[in-house]
Amino acid sequence: MRVGVDVGGTFTDFVVHRENGRVESFKHPSTPQDPAVAVLAGLARLPAGQRVIVHGSTVATNAVLERKGAVTALVTTRGFRDVLQIGRQERPALYDFFADPPEPLVPKRLRLR
Repeated sequence: MRVGVDVGGTFTDFVVHRENGRVESFKHPSTPQDPAVAVLAGLARLPAGQRVIVHGSTVATNAVLERKGAVTALVTTRGFRDVLQIGRQERPALYDFFADPPEPLVPKRLRLR
């Protein structure tokens, strides 16, 4: 059985792919003071046995995007230090030469190679 878990601010979401190919999903109220409590409670709803757990965290992603977490550094290989700042073709004003770019998630001084 494969179990996907996404910890969000309000709910922790579970997607279960059973060995017979059946897919189901359910939610469990999140526990912001200790996210593991909601994860373990949701896993307890499933039958015992071997599981492959895939985890994602909307809470962590939002903390980075909202700049509410710890100071973050980016470690890359040579030539990719500015990859997040350069971006790709999906920009709000692709052809506007005067558009102000968004502030990078990681300041240049914390981008390491």
